[in-house]
Amino acid sequence: MWSEQKLDEMLTRPSAALVADMKKLDGDIMILGAGGKMGPTLAVLAQNAIAQAGTNARVIAVSRFSDPIAVKLLHDAGVETISADLMNAGQVAALPDVENIIYMAGRKFGTNGQEHMTWAMNACVPTIVASRFVKSRIVVFSSGNVYPMVPAYTGGCTEETRPMPNGEYGMSCLARERIFEHFAKEQGARVAIYRLNFAVDLRYGVLYDICSYIMNDLPVPLDMGCFHCIWQGDANEIAIRSLLHANGDVYTLNVTGPQTVPIKETAIKLAKLLGKEITFSGEPKETAFLSNAGKMFAAFGYPTISVDTLIEWQAEWILSGGRALNKPTHFEERGGTY
Repeated sequence: MWSEQKLDEMLTRPSAALVADMKKLDGDIMILGAGGKMGPTLAVLAQNAIAQAGTNARVIAVSRFSDPIAVKLLHDAGVETISADLMNAGQVAALPDVENIIYMAGRKFGTNGQEHMTWAMNACVPTIVASRFVKSRIVVFSSGNVYPMVPAYTGGCTEETRPMPNGEYGMSCLARERIFEHFAKEQGARVAIYRLNFAVDLRYGVLYDICSYIMNDLPVPLDMGCFHCIWQGDANEIAIRSLLHANGDVYTLNVTGPQTVPIKETAIKLAKLLGKEITFSGEPKETAFLSNAGKMFAAFGYPTISVDTLIEWQAEWILSGGRALNKPTHFEERGGTY
């Protein structure tokens, strides 16, 4: 049976490779924007890896922290927390000096009609942070939305694909990347750009969203056709290990799973596991947001959890009454409006 405690334990269990890399990493780790979907388990994973590595490094989580469950998870694991608004330059200036930064702050949903807020969060805040921590290693969370949609037969965009964001959210993500790139190339910051396509946590993610359509007797939209995804435990581990790859030339990495996952077939599997009937809307289009993560596999190995296993776990989580974060991915959105 699933429980929140079991899920968090699985998401925060470090691999031998992560522990070995933690022994090589100098200095403390500070996670900016740590109160979101991935931040709490990433921070605890880092703390657990440090404990096993036997180093004296600290993990510091920084956010406005609106979720008391996340705060308790962090404190129970020994992660230090600082409440701060990253849009406030004075509060950022007051943060402690650290060698390693994982930058997770960003805004996506609610962009439509509030575009200025998305640009402020995704473009102005990076300027504040990069200038404050120009001497640090910085892993910058970004998105596969900076790429154009491509046919499934291509295998997805590589890191060499020229960014062509669709819509203001994707544009602002590219702006975030370019600002950190500027501070790397002009002022000596060491930067790794982490372009993620769909982490799966069971409390949220594209598989959860497909289940939501099914459980609410709504037609599953097929227009996007297919997607890539990765177990959040693997995604978090790669983010931490990427600190060792951050450099002045900017290390760019696609982070996702190896399998191009069809929405229709996945929905049929989930409906069968959930014991529900299923209907669909739309038809699969030729293109989708897809990323080729071959560079990631070469550097860090393949993800530890397969898509088939994630599908089974997701259905079990739903049937066990598992908690939802109520943060939909909007995987079906093709027009770049969030």
